[in-house]
Amino acid sequence: MSEPQPFQIDIRQQVLERIRQRVRDYRWFPAPETGGDWQFGMSAPVMKDIQAYWLNGYDWRKVEAELNAWPHFKAEVDGQELHFLHIVGEAGGKRPLLLTHGWPGSFYEFFEVIGPLAFPTQHGGKAEDAFDLVIPSLPGYAFSGKPASPIGQRRTAELFDALMRDVLGYDTYLAQGGDWGSMVTSWLGFSHSPASGGGCRAIHLNMMALRPNPATPQSEEEKRWIVQSQAAMQAEGTYLMQQSTKPQTLAMALMDSPMGTAAWILEKFHGWSDLTDGDLFSVYSRDQLLTNVMLYLVNEAIATSVWYYAAFFLEGGGVLPEGKRIEVPTGFANYPGETYIMAPPRSWAERVYNITHWSDMPKGGHFAAMEVPELFVEDVRNWVRSL
Repeated sequence: MSEPQPFQIDIRQQVLERIRQRVRDYRWFPAPETGGDWQFGMSAPVMKDIQAYWLNGYDWRKVEAELNAWPHFKAEVDGQELHFLHIVGEAGGKRPLLLTHGWPGSFYEFFEVIGPLAFPTQHGGKAEDAFDLVIPSLPGYAFSGKPASPIGQRRTAELFDALMRDVLGYDTYLAQGGDWGSMVTSWLGFSHSPASGGGCRAIHLNMMALRPNPATPQSEEEKRWIVQSQAAMQAEGTYLMQQSTKPQTLAMALMDSPMGTAAWILEKFHGWSDLTDGDLFSVYSRDQLLTNVMLYLVNEAIATSVWYYAAFFLEGGGVLPEGKRIEVPTGFANYPGETYIMAPPRSWAERVYNITHWSDMPKGGHFAAMEVPELFVEDVRNWVRSL
């Protein structure tokens, strides 16, 4: 373990110029003449819009200053360098909350909720709702170190528990996550609770991917959900199979193409978000979308980010030991726009988790903290009050 070292994002100009040149030099090719813009994947008109803004409107240096407005750190944890934000808010060290992102997101997903969660009185809230926030980058993502081989969610949970307790000195903490963050957070609740010698005393999820063991449906509702989930995976899950089985092949293409990386990521933001009339820009600004993409490009992290899928299966997948469930108090926010990894019936979820808080949200999708930050903050506060 190492002491946390302050970290400033400061990307070399030649890196930015290389990315910009590759974006400028992208060679366009025909899109299908039939079907909607998104029917066959990334929309060519939207991607041309993104390219134009990337070259003529996007200012990384301005974004870099905004990112650096919150305190960043790095620390070595059991041989793995981790990047994280650590904001000691109005809670004054008394109520730490670990926020974990997934793919194709980043720590930046949580930027709109930092202020309200850490400094609620500055955002119309109450001081007793304040948290200390710890927001890491997953191993191999953004400014965390690149592992020599794929590291998965169970191993990440070990690293994050050590970060919270051994590096930052918190005896116990709360944890929240979506996408891969939901898997990491689930393993924190299972393997690193106080009862197991860890520090995670309660968890909150906005995606559920862990399965009970045995994973046998016990009602007609559960059977219908499995059929619907399989259909959603058939429609949206081909990327997962590629990244799980042949990530290095994909990485060789993405590492050489900023435009390709942007298309690979932004197509998921379109498909997994709760949009108005399918309009990507109805929820996200171009700056938000490009900043998230740039966090995969400026540190050449797209390759090791897709390794994370292979590691999921190398670690045994998302199945608990037979007859076991996660016993720490668990909150779940069910966002209606989460149509890819669909929320299971509560009966199924309760065989995996000790559900103490369940919210059916009015809107929002896969990237909840980024899409609907006010609703996200409200539900996290309500979850903690329920504890």
